[in-house]
Amino acid sequence: MNMLLKAFNTPHDAAPFSKITNADYVPAFEAAIAETRAEIDQIVNQQEAASFDNTLAAMAFAGMRLDRISNLFFNLHSAETNDELDKIAQEVAPKLSKLSNDITLNFALFERVKAVYDQKDSLGLSEEQQTLLAKTYKDFVRNGALLPEDKKQTLREIDEQLSLLKLSYGEHVLADSNAYQMHIMDPQDLEGLPEGAIEAAKELAQEEEKEGWIFTLDYPSYIPFMTYAKSRERRKELAIAAGKKAYQANENNNESLVLKIVNLRHQRANLLGYASHAHFVLEERMAQDPQTVLKFLNDLLAKAKPAADKEFAELAAYAKELDQIEQLEKWDGSYYSEKLKQLKFNLDDEKLKPYFQLENVLQGAFDIAHKLYDLNFKEVGTIDKYHEDVQTFEVRDNHGGLVAIFYADFFPRKGKRNGAWMTSFKSQYRKDGQDERPHVSIVCNFTKPTASKPSLLTFNEVLTLFHEFGHALHGMLADTTYPNLSGTSVFWDFVELPSQIMENWCYEEEALALFAKHYQSGENIPMEYVEKIKESAAFLEGLATVRQLSFGLLDMGWHGQDPSHIQELKKFELAQFASTSMYPDVADNAMSPSFSHIFNGGYSSGYYSYKWAEVLDADAFSYFQEKGIFNKEVATKFKENILAKGGTAHPMKLYKQFRGQEPQVEPLLKRAGLID
Repeated sequence: MNMLLKAFNTPHDAAPFSKITNADYVPAFEAAIAETRAEIDQIVNQQEAASFDNTLAAMAFAGMRLDRISNLFFNLHSAETNDELDKIAQEVAPKLSKLSNDITLNFALFERVKAVYDQKDSLGLSEEQQTLLAKTYKDFVRNGALLPEDKKQTLREIDEQLSLLKLSYGEHVLADSNAYQMHIMDPQDLEGLPEGAIEAAKELAQEEEKEGWIFTLDYPSYIPFMTYAKSRERRKELAIAAGKKAYQANENNNESLVLKIVNLRHQRANLLGYASHAHFVLEERMAQDPQTVLKFLNDLLAKAKPAADKEFAELAAYAKELDQIEQLEKWDGSYYSEKLKQLKFNLDDEKLKPYFQLENVLQGAFDIAHKLYDLNFKEVGTIDKYHEDVQTFEVRDNHGGLVAIFYADFFPRKGKRNGAWMTSFKSQYRKDGQDERPHVSIVCNFTKPTASKPSLLTFNEVLTLFHEFGHALHGMLADTTYPNLSGTSVFWDFVELPSQIMENWCYEEEALALFAKHYQSGENIPMEYVEKIKESAAFLEGLATVRQLSFGLLDMGWHGQDPSHIQELKKFELAQFASTSMYPDVADNAMSPSFSHIFNGGYSSGYYSYKWAEVLDADAFSYFQEKGIFNKEVATKFKENILAKGGTAHPMKLYKQFRGQEPQVEPLLKRAGLID
């Protein structure tokens, strides 16, 4: 019997990973797609006049089995993939795209939605119901419900092509990442590297039955090498390999895919009556339109660029003085930044890492969530998992009620894509008097424990864990009726607020005291280190800000105009980077072929939202600082107005309910050291 097509009968209805086989997926998808179609047909063909309950609420709960299967499958496709899953993804993606279009282009269904929408003011709907109605109506219109039949068909074809192109794009990036290794035989090439990085590289070589040391493009291997390796030649080799991902003469080259994706997105937007893909996307964001985004990015750039120029000049002068470097290159940035940081603050990651044992940092995140939101985390062995590295937790409130199931997956492996993300295996919703609690997961790529050392995090990795945990809290604390408004189902430029605000606790003495303890002696992190962490937080922030803005501007370049004139990807990129570039260009590198956030993730026309959310998070955290970082009243307001509410109301309204005012940009500029 196909496990995906029957009741799981597991503790908390958790996914029975060990009982699901790859052969289950395609038949399960096909059956669940058919079931979803039947549910939609039932809504369309009923005799009763359209009402909120029999149409909108019924639609919100249609396809629940399919959602669950999709969540399980596509999460594994990111965290634990193999060739077979890649093939299944290619097979099911067009089927899911077709179903989605069959629903949004179903005119009879749209007519029922429109009938309810036209009388919305007289129905006495709650705010959440009003939001669901407006969102559903808009989704139909934004997905072609008002188009004539021939254009609807064109839209279907575009969507199907896009779903496959995006999958191929992601697979190419992963394939090129996995294919590369820097195999070192000369111990001199390891000079400057931390002991832990050398040990991990040695273990990797041993796994492959090779002598020497192996470094890869996985972050726990790549970042320490670029930050500490004295050998400039080897840094250059590794940096160029990273910049060539999906941009070299092999079957994984993504140049033509990028051009196809942006042109199809533009055609789709035009078909629906929008000037560009960015105009289409931003209509459903806090920013509203491309002009607002470009003004936001360029205003910040005007404030950050003078600081960045000054910082770059200082870095270049330092590299020249130290090592007679005449021209600072991209592979020098992290290395000399770290050296200069050590010189200025006498603080490096290697000094800090012993205080950031992974288990302690995770427990620290749990303790902070307990102090703020009354959450209690308990590791349990009764919940099935998809890999032995995964940890599983029950999350309960102070009365013992189940709040969520939490999965944590921390280490790199072959079938797992780079980076860090939060995802969900099951949404929160309320139905038939039952409050169904969410199953939430965070996935990272931290250094694995070695024979002699536990997993010790860099301070940046501590920030990453807290960031993803912030997203997880948004999912866990969801308190809504409809699954499609729950948790992180919010405007994309609002979704980073809960994650980015969590990073702030990592700089606070009161919070660090909970978890920053030496892994051998158990002593608390010295106060001078805490002071230095705070002081160094704004170190080279001008350069970091300009780099982040450059990505947002590249995204808007691809999506904020008609891309049909773009012939050469590299030439176009250079033009987009003209106002932000600091380092000389590297001829055989390009960013777009592996810029997964915007070509394979959900960030197209939305990369600016990281900076946008930083404005929100700096302003929101300044409220905590004013009242106390564990102030219960402020935490409760944040929980009730932001974390619990999901997408049930406009984010600016929710923010003002929490903060009592619109967000101000000054706290961010102060925090970044860009104004006094």
